[in-house]
Amino acid sequence: MARRPTIKDIARQAGVSQSAVSFALNDRPGVSQDTRARIRRVAEELGWQPNSAARALSGEQSGAVGLVLARPAHTLGVESFFLQLVSGIQEVLAAGRIALLFQVAPDIDAECAVYRRWWAERRVDGVIVVDPRTDDPRPALLEQLALPAVTVGETDPPSTLSAVRADDAGAMAQVLDHLHGLGHRRIAHVAGLPGLAHTERRIRSLRTEAARLGLGPGQVRSVATDYSDVEGAAATRRILAEPRPPTAIVYDNDVMAVAGAAVAAELGIPVPDRLSIVAWDDSALCRVTHPRLTALVRDTGAFGRVAAEELLALLAGSPPRSRESERPRLEPRESTAPPPAAY
Repeated sequence: MARRPTIKDIARQAGVSQSAVSFALNDRPGVSQDTRARIRRVAEELGWQPNSAARALSGEQSGAVGLVLARPAHTLGVESFFLQLVSGIQEVLAAGRIALLFQVAPDIDAECAVYRRWWAERRVDGVIVVDPRTDDPRPALLEQLALPAVTVGETDPPSTLSAVRADDAGAMAQVLDHLHGLGHRRIAHVAGLPGLAHTERRIRSLRTEAARLGLGPGQVRSVATDYSDVEGAAATRRILAEPRPPTAIVYDNDVMAVAGAAVAAELGIPVPDRLSIVAWDDSALCRVTHPRLTALVRDTGAFGRVAAEELLALLAGSPPRSRESERPRLEPRESTAPPPAAY
């Protein structure tokens, strides 16, 4: 059909009244089992689907959940984390025939405006919130709107929303134990966006783990970026131009780690002979770069699946709760080695 099929079309083809079609498709009494089966078969043949807007106006669920990313748009196309996360979310939603409504916003205020509009228009039944921030305004807003929500990561301080947490402290401990065990005593951390809760946790974890290993403030430090290859490369260039540059650099994502390795090669600094590199998130980039990059390996798709499962549980009436994702494991590769004695 050139247009969307309607209840009237189904009634005409099934040879019944429109009210009988409405009863059958909404599981209401008033038609026989044989008639109900015939109506549903005709509806499927015509490709009929319920109108989500009409369902929302009648008080039913819209059949969609929302996801908003408030990040610079140019950083999203090269980072594999969000693609894998969305893939995991979609895997769960697709099984329940639930749509994912996705939007990119320029900042956190615009993201909040999207939530208000979705709530007013009854566009979504709930939302998955990413990139929790310090003093995050979104949990209070979502609670005020009574819009079910799950955060990927935990806000700082923690909120009453459901959350899927990542063990950033445990992951950082693995990284520093590995580098310290190789003999590194000057370590830089090229971090992500400042103000994000997980960025701040990683920076704090770096300091805590460095102190545990006997490294002072002058031996470890963090530099904030926007997660892009451009800023990752620029930060690397500044760090390596210092009079006493670090012998190891930890990057908060795979894209910046690859960009950093390229800068080191351009400057004639061999990896890992003079500089060791660790990527926070593993990806195909880390595995095909030469030398292959040591990285934290985790199932990001599973992260998304758990978040979607928690949101569906909320929509089914379960109380909010917090779950911890599987801890990443460090996979040493050719980009980390003991530092040269002269450095």
